[in-house]
Amino acid sequence: MSKVTVPKLQTMKQQGERISCLTAYDYLFATALDSAGVEAILVGDSLGMVIQGHSSTLPVTLEDMAYHSLAVSRGVSRAMVIADLPFLTYQQSPQQALLSAGHLMKAGGAEVVKLEGGAEMAPTVEFLTQRGIPVCGHLGLTPQSVHQLGGYRVQGREQARAEQLKNDALILQQAGACAVVLECIPQLLATQITKELVIPTIGIGAGANCDGQVLVLQDMLGLNDAHAPRFVRNFLQGTGSIDKALRAYVIAVRDGSFPTADESYK
Repeated sequence: MSKVTVPKLQTMKQQGERISCLTAYDYLFATALDSAGVEAILVGDSLGMVIQGHSSTLPVTLEDMAYHSLAVSRGVSRAMVIADLPFLTYQQSPQQALLSAGHLMKAGGAEVVKLEGGAEMAPTVEFLTQRGIPVCGHLGLTPQSVHQLGGYRVQGREQARAEQLKNDALILQQAGACAVVLECIPQLLATQITKELVIPTIGIGAGANCDGQVLVLQDMLGLNDAHAPRFVRNFLQGTGSIDKALRAYVIAVRDGSFPTADESYK
């Protein structure tokens, strides 16, 4: 199968094809996800919690991200590799973001970088995309702002906040973002944003009407069942193997059976 590219994801949105994405942090899982047929693998700064045992993503360094991104990229032949820019490696200036993003691409093999934030990050997104670096935005629950948000809470339930998120999404698109992750926002709001954008939306806890879905790999394999949020489904349960669980996830995303209304926020 052909390599997944930025234009490929945009074509999938135009044709109404759902985009499946999962996180990975190492070579072996990357090969498994690639074989299962996911369109994109996110090397998330969630590795700070999943791999390193921190209570948040904030301690993750740029070198941590480059190391894990390179391991993932070595295991991938088809899926797109997206890597997070970690906390305080892009917020200072567009120039800082350029150096950090360039490092993730040169040393980490990343093909797209992801950053958190709305309108305030638009100049940075534009600066990067004008220099050949594809950027995925991230709105809603932005984990790097966990202390400002007061914890891992659903965003956009208030009208003013919902309007702000819709405006942020449009501004990021105008700045050149190739996609945007919508995390922990009401399904109706995510649906509205998805309809207004020409770039793909990738939901995590944002309902079934996003153009694609992403979950943390260890969550969808049931390794965090005791603390799993409502939008997580254990795909290993009932499938019997990791490979079958991954393929079941891809199928469920593509046919729209994941997430359900009970796995979304109202």
